[in-house]
Amino acid sequence: MTGQQEGHGMYVFEILWIVLFRFAPLPRIWAICLIAVNLGALFFLDTFYGRVALLAALAGIAVMMVIYTRLGFVRLLGIGHVFWIPMLIWFASSLPDLQTDTALYWWVVVLIGFNTVSLVIDAADVARYLRGERAPHYRWRAT
Repeated sequence: MTGQQEGHGMYVFEILWIVLFRFAPLPRIWAICLIAVNLGALFFLDTFYGRVALLAALAGIAVMMVIYTRLGFVRLLGIGHVFWIPMLIWFASSLPDLQTDTALYWWVVVLIGFNTVSLVIDAADVARYLRGERAPHYRWRAT
């Protein structure tokens, strides 16, 4: 039985483990920062921005879990971030007021920056997958 077959709750932890412990140092640091910035939503759940960001993250995780269980850790996983596109457009067009809530304003600005860069990376990965790089580039266990 592979790690992917043991239980649905493990999928998130498997992906997180791969990102945090099997990525090369620079991508690992990037991933940790991206995760931290997105987890910032938890500090702003009393705002529409925080709730939308959390919902987009959860929807993305659900998509990634489906892809991961069927294909493994493939370049297609970035498709889960597709929910960020409308969120980032909306956030960029209606930034919170800097004077009213400085922390929220700066979190949204940083979130827009990090998630936009991530979407560029995701687009490149998905393009590589569509051009034929379909083998999982990380495995949970040796097969």
